[in-house]
Amino acid sequence: MLLLSKEGVLHMDCPRCKGIMIQDKFGDVADEAGAMYFSGWRCITCGEILDPVIAANRQNHHEPLVGRSRKKFATQLG
Repeated sequence: MLLLSKEGVLHMDCPRCKGIMIQDKFGDVADEAGAMYFSGWRCITCGEILDPVIAANRQNHHEPLVGRSRKKFATQLG
């Protein structure tokens, strides 16, 4: 949830710990051209980082199948 305080500061609730997330800039290693900078959100309590790529990957992530552990599946084959 995005919130705008009366001082005009934009922040968001952390999905992990429900703490306050603030907008931040991050640096990453790019190709031969050097560093790549991007904007995202960082939780000031737990350090969780969210950006558009992370959010999209989490939306497209499927939950694991319940009751289909590797050991159970292997015993069914043998």
